[in-house]
Amino acid sequence: MSKNGKILVAMSGGIDSSLAAVMLHEEGYEVIGMTMKTWDYASSGSSKKETGCCSLDSINDARNIAVNLGFPHFILDIREEFGDYVIDHFTGEYLAGRTPNPCVLCNTHIKWDALLRRADKLDCEFIATGHYANIREECGRHVISRGLDEMKDQSYALWGISQQSLARTKYPLGHLRKTQIREMATERGFMELVNKSESYEICFVPDNDYRGFLKRRVPGLEKEVAGGEFVLEDGTVVGKHEGYPFFTVGQRKGLGIALGYPVYVTEIQKEQNRVVLGTFDELSRDGMYVNQLNMGKYESIEGGRMDTLTKVRYNDEGSPAVIEQVGDTMKVFFGNGVKAIAPGQAAVFYEGNDVIGGGWINKSFRQNG
Repeated sequence: MSKNGKILVAMSGGIDSSLAAVMLHEEGYEVIGMTMKTWDYASSGSSKKETGCCSLDSINDARNIAVNLGFPHFILDIREEFGDYVIDHFTGEYLAGRTPNPCVLCNTHIKWDALLRRADKLDCEFIATGHYANIREECGRHVISRGLDEMKDQSYALWGISQQSLARTKYPLGHLRKTQIREMATERGFMELVNKSESYEICFVPDNDYRGFLKRRVPGLEKEVAGGEFVLEDGTVVGKHEGYPFFTVGQRKGLGIALGYPVYVTEIQKEQNRVVLGTFDELSRDGMYVNQLNMGKYESIEGGRMDTLTKVRYNDEGSPAVIEQVGDTMKVFFGNGVKAIAPGQAAVFYEGNDVIGGGWINKSFRQNG
């Protein structure tokens, strides 16, 4: 019997989740490792070599850590539910003229639920992951906050996890920097982890070609959406494109059009199959509406306004904003405007280092919009 109880650790085979398991094992938890297989590379149609969290090599790397330290390791096959929910949503959002964030969606609706169901079957009180974030209990709420390592902080991707799930979740790496994790792996002789390259791709789009993925996923899509128009902000038609699903707000490269000056996608108009182009300044919006909220630090701020730092994408540094909640919608006002707000992406609200909550961007607006 361990002194701290049983804990189920999500192990992708990478250095972060592996060291999370190692740390918990050394702290006296009875660790059980779990690697989730979310996607079958053979189904992607990509010619790229199988890598990343779902590859056989990664599964074996996770199992080897468990064997070396003497704790059990299992593989959890969630390909069916992952595909039905995450991939269908990913495809549907592009077809709706939006830009999805499948990794956040997977955390929120697939991975945590799958882990907790298996944790219950294995009599594990807690689950743990290798995310760089922190969690604490305050005033009856479970609060996610930024990880110590600003370059690796992953709190943005965790806003959608429910309070019930957070109550059973641990993030062992939140108080450490990546350099420290590498040092710990080196000291313990896990050089294969130290030398292993990290993957930042969407697991089911291993070649990073989401346009090719959509074409393979939706037969006939190219013909259906071909012949759309590029237009300027004033409606002037300036060219043709291959279809609105193949563009995202903020995109500059790969537009296939030359106007003599840099232009960016400022809006997707699905119904008209139009892609609106504008200058860098025309990318700016004064605010946005965010739906499907999940509140973290506070149960609600309905009826009030609050100063925040708000992120509109994963690698966003965040911008000062005032948020105002009305039911399940947050209206967000940016004092200095924000560039390239893409509907379909996640917006996350911070108070200092703490996650107030987050939601999905529905639409952006200019002042009085």
